[in-house]
Amino acid sequence: MAKWFEEVDKAKPNVVSSRVRLARNWDEYAFPQKLSAKQSQEMIRRLEYGLRDLSELNGKTYEYSDLEELSELDRRALRERRVLNSSVVSKKEPVGIIISQEEDICLILNGDDHIRLQVLKPGLHLEEAWKEADQADDYINSRFHYAFDEKYGYLTSFPTNVGTGMRASVIIHLPTLSMGKKFQALISDLSRFGVSIKGVYGEGRENYGALFEISNQKTLGLTEKEIVDLVGKAAVQLNNQETQVRQMALKNHRLEREDEAYKSYGVLKYARRLSGRDAMTFLSQLLAGIADGLIKTNEECSIYRLMLGIQPANLQKLSDRPLDKQELDVARAAYLRRELPDIL
Repeated sequence: MAKWFEEVDKAKPNVVSSRVRLARNWDEYAFPQKLSAKQSQEMIRRLEYGLRDLSELNGKTYEYSDLEELSELDRRALRERRVLNSSVVSKKEPVGIIISQEEDICLILNGDDHIRLQVLKPGLHLEEAWKEADQADDYINSRFHYAFDEKYGYLTSFPTNVGTGMRASVIIHLPTLSMGKKFQALISDLSRFGVSIKGVYGEGRENYGALFEISNQKTLGLTEKEIVDLVGKAAVQLNNQETQVRQMALKNHRLEREDEAYKSYGVLKYARRLSGRDAMTFLSQLLAGIADGLIKTNEECSIYRLMLGIQPANLQKLSDRPLDKQELDVARAAYLRRELPDIL
């Protein structure tokens, strides 16, 4: 079964993915931080049993796992693929995971909150992600009564999630715009409207891959639709500005841009050793070159899938033994040589 990040969405090629995440708590139990191991296990088992027919909701196939049964490598790989967050990966208390085969829908049981529901989509499809999340949310709430206050909304472990309990986010590729002198001012302007922007793989010019995550800052005082619209409009604005800057660069420096794209492809396709930093930089340049029509491959390829695939834990999972840093660099180059399609 293909994973969601293997799909290619050409509508807005700079937009990599959309995510909607909901934090919910069952009113029969205290927040996870206050539960004993026995209470946590009891709650997880009840939630797992109550959600055993989740596939009837959307026809998807789901798999359940106990976090403690997963190896540290598997946990880190799921973190790299954005299924788990860092606090859940390192959690010692019992945690349950329900995940679709496509990894586009996931429920974390007894993580930061009793239930964290997440829906992921390739491209700019926040509204579709919200509709799916809302449908699943209603399904869960019909079986487990949420902790809810008429004034404050959904009650969560962290005050920053109180209200809708919703975090909408978009990952967008901004290789040209982010190098401009006015980029930090642009980020500041958007933050005043309630949107935060941060690098996915680092900050500022050290954000290798030029991927940025846009998300809502507030969950209280806004409706779910307002949050989706807010983040979606910010993503469209950044996408349009990136497109304009790139078109200007193409008009004035087309040969340089073509040279950059083809050189990046050549290194990725034929290198025998690649650091994570170099691989992300060249993949970013290739992603821009493909989006701008400067370079064409003989088959569609999700560059974001490759960006996930070259991360340390996911690379390590392809090997039958532990790899040191140098061996990872060799494995990364081999993976890209194997997975990159030929150019036309």
